Amino acid sequence: MLRKSRYSCMLAVKTAPANRSKPPATIHAGLALAFGLWAQRLRRGPGGSEGQTRLEVLEAEVDNLRRELSETQERLDFAEQVLAQGPESRRVGPER
Repeated sequence: MLRKSRYSCMLAVKTAPANRSKPPATIHAGLALAFGLWAQRLRRGPGGSEGQTRLEVLEAEVDNLRRELSETQERLDFAEQVLAQGPESRRVGPER
């Protein structure tokens, strides 16, 4: 009985894969294919024309914000110049 048990253990060791913790190459290939298809889908976006329309709206919004920022900077520069002139030159009305 001891001999049979020893033989079955040796047989099991010889027929077992070398490292069971690594999945077979076909699983790796399948996962690579799945992730590649998923990446392509993410790149395309939810809808082709819908994504393009959304992008155009966002670009218009950014352009509007840039214009408003430019106007605000010009107003700030003007206010700084007026404040730098001093109190005497800021009077607009008649002098008393």
